[in-house]
Amino acid sequence: MPDLRLAIPAAAAWAAAGFGIALSDLWPVAISLWAVTGLVVAFLLAGRARRTAPLVAVCLAAAALTTSAAAAHQPERRPDAVASAADAGLHVRATAQLAGASGDRFTATLTSLTARGKTITGLRVPALVFHATPDGAGIGSTVRLAGLLQATAAEDDVSFLVFADRVELAADPPPLLGLMDGLRAGFREAAAALPGQGGGLLPGLAIGDTGAVSPALDADMKTSSLSHLTAVSGANCAIVIGLVMLVGGAVGVSRGWRVVASVVVLAGFVLLVTPEPSVLRAAVMAGVVLVSLALGRPLHGAPVLSAAVIVLLALDPWLSRSYGFALSVLATLGLLLLSGPLTGALARWIPRPIAALVAIPFAAQLACQPVLILLEPSIPVYGVLANILAAPAAPAATVLGSLGCVLLPVWSPLGLALIQLAWFPATWIATVARVLADLPAPRLAWPDGTVGLVLLALVSAGALSALLLPRWRRLAVIVVLLLLAATLGGTTGTRMLQRAALPPNWTIAACDVGQGDALLVRSGTATALIDTGPDPALLTDCLDRLGVDRLDLLVLTHFDADHAQGATAVLGRVEHALVGLPDLPEHHELIARLTASGARVQSAAAGQDGILGDLRWRVLWPTAAVTLPGNDASVTVAFDAVGDCPNGCLSALFLGDLGAEAQTRLLAGRGVGRVDVVKVSHHGSADQNGALYDRAHATVGLISVGADNRYGHPADALLDILQRSATRPLRTDRHGLLLLSAAERAGTVTVWTETVAGDDVSGTTPQSNDSRAQ
Repeated sequence: MPDLRLAIPAAAAWAAAGFGIALSDLWPVAISLWAVTGLVVAFLLAGRARRTAPLVAVCLAAAALTTSAAAAHQPERRPDAVASAADAGLHVRATAQLAGASGDRFTATLTSLTARGKTITGLRVPALVFHATPDGAGIGSTVRLAGLLQATAAEDDVSFLVFADRVELAADPPPLLGLMDGLRAGFREAAAALPGQGGGLLPGLAIGDTGAVSPALDADMKTSSLSHLTAVSGANCAIVIGLVMLVGGAVGVSRGWRVVASVVVLAGFVLLVTPEPSVLRAAVMAGVVLVSLALGRPLHGAPVLSAAVIVLLALDPWLSRSYGFALSVLATLGLLLLSGPLTGALARWIPRPIAALVAIPFAAQLACQPVLILLEPSIPVYGVLANILAAPAAPAATVLGSLGCVLLPVWSPLGLALIQLAWFPATWIATVARVLADLPAPRLAWPDGTVGLVLLALVSAGALSALLLPRWRRLAVIVVLLLLAATLGGTTGTRMLQRAALPPNWTIAACDVGQGDALLVRSGTATALIDTGPDPALLTDCLDRLGVDRLDLLVLTHFDADHAQGATAVLGRVEHALVGLPDLPEHHELIARLTASGARVQSAAAGQDGILGDLRWRVLWPTAAVTLPGNDASVTVAFDAVGDCPNGCLSALFLGDLGAEAQTRLLAGRGVGRVDVVKVSHHGSADQNGALYDRAHATVGLISVGADNRYGHPADALLDILQRSATRPLRTDRHGLLLLSAAERAGTVTVWTETVAGDDVSGTTPQSNDSRAQ
């Protein structure tokens, strides 16, 4: 039986840190916990305590330790002077030490800050800076920056967001960190020369640099449950240390010197790959094991893991809210507790080596799934298979890539050869991810929230019982099958029926997201989304119904909540984003989140164009003369057919929330032509220019509008404009989801509506959810 005595204090330390860091004043809590700990110890010494008292004392002490650490760190993480500058909206200047970079943002530690002519020094404030890193800057570099501050929630891993308008390199990193930056840069350059997805994935596998992983590959890795391989994980530390110990033993190096070499290599590896939560967890565990080996007192895995959790939470209590840290700990715990019994159970039916190969990813998946289901309410159908296929390649890519990285500046031909060899297993992993992600139903929808968590826990418990408890196997199998049938039948089954009822050849869709815009344009396999509505859940539901998993183009016409607040639903699913003029800090934050999720983000401007399948998109507005954000700066985009368009195309004009004055200026630019579909501006408000709709002369006018909205949208004046221009209005408040496709006869649009509404102003009526407008 595994020794889990230290696991309970580790859980207590974790819970105390997780709840405590959200409090503004932790010292009273910490002092109270220490006082109660002292009382329990006093009862123990007096011989008047129960048998469980030692465990209670250790739990209380662990909780007191992490809350005391959090209380001690709070003032330095969020100094009053810095918080005041953020609250006042002051433009500040600061120096910072760069900690990590991703796209056009980077994490840093603010070391000094100047506001209102007063400079504060000696700071150690974690911050997230929204700006690209300067050329030549690496981890450990000192940078000077200027911009606006915004405080985050107390439990966030960074204390402030910095929206910088200027960042410049002030000083190079310390020599050791500079050496690691140089190694990483050389490896990235060598890997970038390698072809295909393997070259982009290799830096992540070997040194934890995911900058070259394409959005498509990232999505495939997540879909196939291989995302833990996208970047360096704790397993890489074990591989490196195991290799040092094995090679040292093979050449006759004593155990003591092998331990010393392992510690040095481990420290260097952590600096090279950067101290991510999973790497820190593995490094501390490896350190504890190495010390115990040096002392000749080997330890079991579970106590080592528990000790590592307590140590890391005492050093950084904010790890308690890190999903990466939680997944790393749970995966390790699953391997320690479940992989052995599962291997033994499966070995009754299949050869033991194959049983172990299946049991290891299955154990990790079972342990991590409760957290994963909170992040993504779906079950990976091929997750275990993907990990079985990828498992042999990951260590090879890590070892060969890491060695190549270190040897590249020392002996370039050998280093380059090792990197090229590492490309083969990296390419294999990328291929596995792509192939399995493209299989039918790679993930099955699962209820989200607490209900989904409880159901999944029951299914997992039943599966384990079926495998490990022969006496209860039949009952456990029946329970699991019933739970799966009921749950999947209520989610995936319902979703499949909904999709089957939709016309397969739609080209334009208007999602019903209430008083807001969320419209899709599809051509072949390419899809664009114009605005995201006010509610991520409503947008997610619409995209799921339509089977849209990936967006080639996202257009955020402007940042009003009814057009952009739902954007969090598509993070990680966007390849290219065009955005309107940002105004508030949260708008800049959304742009940064889109960039960090893998999207290529551009500020939209008239004259930009591109291809979407058989369509060409053109940005008609705003022009360079538009400098103020808001409705009249809405990005206006038109879609026109290119070539023969074999699948049928509809030309369209999307007007955002442009008012009559901006519409007049748009008309003057002569970019507006006749189209099949017009997305009516501003949910059908009365602030319209009828000449614009006459020029467009659209067959269908889409009005994204909420039922019983307080604005009176759509206005009678707008409906009169559409009637005069022979444009048939279709409204999401009456018709729900709207799907349009090109009919065989030119100038005719096939319309599918979710609900059958009453007569529209144009005098036509949707019939049986399918009608033709002309």
